[in-house]
Amino acid sequence: MEAPQQRRNVEVPEGLWIRCSKCTAMIYRRILEENLQVCPECQHHFRVSARTRIEQLNDPGTFEEFLADLESTDPLEFNDRMTYKERLGKIKGKSGEREAIVVGKGFIKGRPVIMGVMNPDFIMGSMGSVVGEKVAAAAERAIEEDLPLVMVTCSGGARMMEGMVSLVQMAKTSAAIGKLDDAGGLYIVVMTDPTTAGVAASFAFLGDFTLSEPGAQIGFAGPRVIANTIKATLPEGFQSAEFMMDHGYIDRIVPRHELRSEIARIIDYCNK
Repeated sequence: MEAPQQRRNVEVPEGLWIRCSKCTAMIYRRILEENLQVCPECQHHFRVSARTRIEQLNDPGTFEEFLADLESTDPLEFNDRMTYKERLGKIKGKSGEREAIVVGKGFIKGRPVIMGVMNPDFIMGSMGSVVGEKVAAAAERAIEEDLPLVMVTCSGGARMMEGMVSLVQMAKTSAAIGKLDDAGGLYIVVMTDPTTAGVAASFAFLGDFTLSEPGAQIGFAGPRVIANTIKATLPEGFQSAEFMMDHGYIDRIVPRHELRSEIARIIDYCNK
């Protein structure tokens, strides 16, 4: 009689599989990456870092960052569970970024653009003084070089640790986009999940063309805050990209794998 075979335990490397937060399907990480971080089962668009987004949108090796050394200071000497400086140090180490937005010049299907990409991995893409400065600088560079400005937004809003310094960035960025408009420049916004609060109330909603990824949350205050304030039942999905398009707030919902072609098509259309 043969001896029973011993069962071998096979260790699965950590992080090899990812569970979709929408449909709960288990997805092999490599397949998810090849599909641009979009669930192959339900088409849920995962949040991605600024660097990943830049790689997805720009022609390989063409993106040249500027203002990479700008960093937030601590104008209010803010302190809650930890000091603002400590918080910044931790998030820089974890994200590998110095701020919540990356700006630079790149090429999308051969079309030169100035681009800004917000980073959800840096204090949820919150807008402080450096984000405002970089958005304004990107608009100014687009004017100087007569190039389209493409802005990919993903933000929880103003950065409370900078108080009023953060809030005035709404006016600063809006004024910069106004100058771009006066100069006849093209401004394309790509809203991703989430685009809310001070960013939504300033440069995110000022695009000549406003695109969004499917299912992105877009709005100002959170649903619970609004419901508690106006004491009313809100329509289902009222802050979704689909609801916003139905009510005329955005122009098109574009799946991630079509964004490069759609942006290039818009640029060509406006250059006729």
